[in-house]
Amino acid sequence: MQVVKYFILFLIMISSSMIGKSLSKKYIYRLTELEEMKNALNIFKSKIKFTYEPIPEIFGEIAQNTNKNIGKIFETAKQKMKSDNANVAWEQAVDETITNLKKEDKYVIKTLSKLLGQTDLEGQTSQIEITQNFLETQIKEAQEEKAKNEKLYSRLGTTIGLAIVIILF
Repeated sequence: MQVVKYFILFLIMISSSMIGKSLSKKYIYRLTELEEMKNALNIFKSKIKFTYEPIPEIFGEIAQNTNKNIGKIFETAKQKMKSDNANVAWEQAVDETITNLKKEDKYVIKTLSKLLGQTDLEGQTSQIEITQNFLETQIKEAQEEKAKNEKLYSRLGTTIGLAIVIILF
């Protein structure tokens, strides 16, 4: 009977530690996705400037070469451009794709849609640069949150598990 009790206490400790670790990983994933989006927008800007490829083709290439969540945004936007214009497709893709990004991050990314496919080359590249500048601010914020909260949630999960084990012991 004691063995079962110790085993259950051990499972409680391990599961609470894992929950804490998974909560702390959200900060890492958010930062990674923001940096990936910034890089993808840089590729987008370069492709628009120098290759003159249509936006759906560029989005398809970016989707193949980026992180799964960010790649899904570009792939979804590409698919939606078959029936909608570029700005509507981009906003819907950002809203519908499940990512680790916050609402503010998604809002910043959606600012790209304002001139997407509606203005000349220079207008679109300037809008991409504005979005990249906003993303830089979000990246700095994400780095601060990661530094502050990553260890906190990891240790908090372990501490709560330990407290539960002590109480039940």
